[in-house]
Amino acid sequence: MLGRLARGLVLAGGAYLAFVGVLFVAQRSLLYPAPDNVASAAEAGLAGFEDVTLETADDERIRAYFRPPEPGRALVVYFHGNAGSIRQRAPRAAALAEGGRGVLITSYRGYSGSTGSPTEEGLIEDARAAYAFASRHAPAERIVLYGESLGTGVAVALATEVEAGAVVLDAPFTSAADVARLRYPFVPVGLLMRDQFDSAARIGAVDEPLLVMHGTQDRVTPFAQGRALYEAAGEPKRFRGFEAEGHTRLLENGGLAEVRALLDAVEAGRAAALLEEDRS
Repeated sequence: MLGRLARGLVLAGGAYLAFVGVLFVAQRSLLYPAPDNVASAAEAGLAGFEDVTLETADDERIRAYFRPPEPGRALVVYFHGNAGSIRQRAPRAAALAEGGRGVLITSYRGYSGSTGSPTEEGLIEDARAAYAFASRHAPAERIVLYGESLGTGVAVALATEVEAGAVVLDAPFTSAADVARLRYPFVPVGLLMRDQFDSAARIGAVDEPLLVMHGTQDRVTPFAQGRALYEAAGEPKRFRGFEAEGHTRLLENGGLAEVRALLDAVEAGRAAALLEEDRS
């Protein structure tokens, strides 16, 4: 009996190690399920937008859609989620561009026909290229960084390095590793995960006015993580929770009004004052 038990334990241990090994090898495929979704701005239905190619410091070519801002209007730099694409998020780009605002919605390496393969440092490098492009079309105080889901990790990392008028985080996590731990609680994620996007460790270095939005029914990045990231951030900041909303529909179901109010304030030079109204 003891022999059978020992063999069972050996088999179970082997199966566990094999499973963890597969996760380790496949982790970037799981984190970056880049859809095969390549389209021009015109094919995506974006009137007034043009196709642009951003060249990164490490010689990758990143596809993006761009609409320049009208004089005095803000320019939103949009970073989408890990399973998204610039074509998929074209309706959001159109909504954010209403009223003459500029939008640069950028893909990542390995996404939407861009060259290269995605990694955390690679996506941050792509974001640097996007910001460099945006800064040629608007002053820093009118550039708004908008991150959605995985894009929040990109936006937070970028915001620690550059100046901007405001930062919007749509369904953020404390870290990608924290999200992975919820799915694989029996795996030593912290030791094995290469790209952890540790926003909680970075958010304290972000001093731009910050809007955090999260749905209470989010099953991908839990509401509690968005709230915890907000609590770790410095002032000025605002948190907006959306009842009964999930992971990717906040902008369409109430969030757009919040973002437009922030953009109005950025353009008027009073973004910090707007967010501080919540604290008074």
